[in-house]
Amino acid sequence: MRHVLPFEKPIFELEEQLAALEAQPAPTPAVQDSIQRMRVEITRMTRERYENLDPWEIVQVSRHPERPQTADYLELLFDEFVELHGDRAFGDDRAIVTGFAKLDRRRVMVVGHQKGRTLKERNEFFYGCAHPEGYRKARYRMKMASRYGLPIVCLIDTPGAYPGVGAEERGQAYNIAVNLRDMSTLEVPIVCVVIGEGGSGGALGIGIGDHVAMLQNAYYSVISPEGCAGILWKHSEHADKAARALKFTSRDLLELGVVEEIIPEPLGGAHRNHRHTATAVKSSIVAALKSLETLSVEELLERRYQRFRRIGVFEETGSA
Repeated sequence: MRHVLPFEKPIFELEEQLAALEAQPAPTPAVQDSIQRMRVEITRMTRERYENLDPWEIVQVSRHPERPQTADYLELLFDEFVELHGDRAFGDDRAIVTGFAKLDRRRVMVVGHQKGRTLKERNEFFYGCAHPEGYRKARYRMKMASRYGLPIVCLIDTPGAYPGVGAEERGQAYNIAVNLRDMSTLEVPIVCVVIGEGGSGGALGIGIGDHVAMLQNAYYSVISPEGCAGILWKHSEHADKAARALKFTSRDLLELGVVEEIIPEPLGGAHRNHRHTATAVKSSIVAALKSLETLSVEELLERRYQRFRRIGVFEETGSA
């Protein structure tokens, strides 16, 4: 069954009425006229609703179970993909996918979170929450890409790193920190795209890039809205209030300089048209790589360093 978000119900009801009219074997001119008017109204309602989503509604869209995931982009965006498994230390974390890929004529290394579609997959992938071995796997693959002179493409979609006892015992925070350090010194272009959720250190562990883009209805935050609500208001029922306070939407982050680009989604969100979304993401990545390839290694590293040094810097004016 189709998953309908709460604010989509009026649109969905109209679409059901439209489907019933279109199913009529011999529609009269009056019915055909009704069909045309209803199509126009559905388009108008969908555009108006999605252009005015509040931050909590954007979170719901970013978590939509039918939203394209890394596995979908591997199929729709790249011409070839050869997956590489394991971290050479503990095991293969399926929450992070890595491998060689071909993007038009470019050979690239792809690193991305994967949440899974079925309940079985989601349990195996921990809903995209990676363990230390996942971040080690990502780090080894990115270092391999640097040795071979291959650009790196990171697809971010996680509510956060896995918070279990075992993950902490195996060095969750340490491995994320090492990733931040090592990604900042890799001598190849790195393009990151937040395709859904960008939660906390789990996202940042593969998020140090020269060009960071976000899909229009994604979010990128230091903490999930439920986690923030639990800390500030002692209950996750205040998640909508936390979402408004965190300023983590694509528009907010573009204004703050945290991301360089907002990738537009098709009418009604990425979950309605995977191919259209993949085309937009591909155009963004190709354009970013093309501009970064002209930089020398020294320019690339200095630009990356300054990019992250600027985040969070502000000025105060007036008397104390």
